[in-house]
Amino acid sequence: VQLQASGGGLVQAGGSLRLSCAISGFTFDDYAMGWFRQAPGMEREFVGRISWGGGSTVYADSVKGRFTIFRDNAKKTVHLQMNSLKPGDTAVYYCAASSYSQPTVVPGRYDYWGQGTQVTVSS
Repeated sequence: VQLQASGGGLVQAGGSLRLSCAISGFTFDDYAMGWFRQAPGMEREFVGRISWGGGSTVYADSVKGRFTIFRDNAKKTVHLQMNSLKPGDTAVYYCAASSYSQPTVVPGRYDYWGQGTQVTVSS
């Protein structure tokens, strides 16, 4: 099983980044996909989730209206489009796969995790 996250980097406040996560080793269509983030000294925080078919998304209030998750099941990829970035968005971002049928913000309900990609937003 592999979840390979990419696309992180350094961006100024107000800018945009698109994170990607490439999946292999399990049946991608059977899993909802989530994005989490973790800033230094903080707990891992839910960012958003997309259902297995892509028809349903859920976002944390802190990113709603600025971040968008979408997936391509044919290419086995999931993306996090981040707009209007703020310094408070600075963190390591992780993609994760969940077989849990209901939307969940609980990290323990995600079965597989990527290695994380650093996003730094300067003021």
